[in-house]
Amino acid sequence: MAMFAQTFDASNVDPNAGFEIYPAGKYLAQIVSSEMRPTKDGRGQYLFLELDILEGPFAGRKLFDRLNLVNDNPDTVDIATRTLSSICRATGQMQVKDSEQLHLIPLIADVRVRPPKGQYGESNSIRYLPRNAAAPAPVTRTPAGYAAPASAPATTATPQPARLAAPAAPVAPAAGGLPWQRQP
Repeated sequence: MAMFAQTFDASNVDPNAGFEIYPAGKYLAQIVSSEMRPTKDGRGQYLFLELDILEGPFAGRKLFDRLNLVNDNPDTVDIATRTLSSICRATGQMQVKDSEQLHLIPLIADVRVRPPKGQYGESNSIRYLPRNAAAPAPVTRTPAGYAAPASAPATTATPQPARLAAPAAPVAPAAGGLPWQRQP
């Protein structure tokens, strides 16, 4: 049981709407937080990524991605390591010891919409491209349930991410380390 210091009145707070599905398109973004987390079954680990969108109608909003780097399924690990390679190439960081080396470097997040599958609803998937690979395509549609952001004055300064709380203690990698740490 948890006692609140004062009575919580839910009628004064909008309920959580869940995750937002972004329209397909190319967004200028940067990774602002990353950490290894255990998988639900506890037998693997994934790299959790939080990205800030830097420009356009969704500037200031978040994207999230998970890379299953430690998993019993070798295909899952292969997909995750290839995605991590794409991120490294997009940020120009070819040899990475700490995921923080990928933070605050603008890249293009090529967002796609995956159709519903089984018990899961529609979702986004992200491919990562270098910033100079292609200019982000303008996104003109606002997802259902969200108002388009008000026009902001043009600025030449690069937006800075909000300060985040310190991440939880990292989970120790499975035997043998992460795929890029293993010796051949």
